[in-house]
Amino acid sequence: MVFSPALIAYRLATRALEPLAPRLLDSRVSKGKEDPVRVDERLGLASLARPAGPLVWIHGVSVGEALSILPLAERIRKDRPDVTVLVTTGTLTSAEVLAPRLPQGVIHQFAPVDGPQAVAAFLDHWQPQLGVFVESELWPNLISAAQQHNITLALVSARITTKTYEGWQKAPGMARSLMSAFTHVWPQDAEGAERLSQMGARIEGQVNLKLSGEPLPYDRAEFSRLSGLIGDRPVVVLASTHEHEE
Repeated sequence: MVFSPALIAYRLATRALEPLAPRLLDSRVSKGKEDPVRVDERLGLASLARPAGPLVWIHGVSVGEALSILPLAERIRKDRPDVTVLVTTGTLTSAEVLAPRLPQGVIHQFAPVDGPQAVAAFLDHWQPQLGVFVESELWPNLISAAQQHNITLALVSARITTKTYEGWQKAPGMARSLMSAFTHVWPQDAEGAERLSQMGARIEGQVNLKLSGEPLPYDRAEFSRLSGLIGDRPVVVLASTHEHEE
């Protein structure tokens, strides 16, 4: 991994702050933002045993990334039924959306917080042979620790906004160090490819996982009922909103 003073400083800071993580997670549980039964997964403490054999780990965060992971997980299970797929996400909503849709042989766990001890506990337990990061999930401790565990890493359907890119430009050595950990990088589009290349990524092609899956399931009876009520009137859709925004 490319030497980076900023990355070293990040590791030291997160190591010092990690003892506060349980208190922060308890606060999030009280606000309904974490699963009280599975909150220890956020500290890297697995709630399930690791199945024997090879394991591929796919990591996203929110609902959009989680849904885009499903076609990839299904394809791996179809082509390699001997391989267990571990999917990690970071939000309670993403876990709730994934639960009824996970194919057989696919395990879900909450991603660990990006502290050295939590990350080490997670990787020591699951021991994946391949890690696939989806979209813009660049957690420094998680990535560097995975590389130290000799896990082959891929960044797939990578997306990087102008704001995010400008933020990484303030720590170019750290960005280059993290990008050097990925053996394979496939951005969503040419703009993302250019930005990631400037950050030091080795671009192999382009892919957008959100365009590769089947249409999302829906209630056909409810669709017909709403269509009848709406008629020819224009429709405005508020998607991925939070409470009170409507």
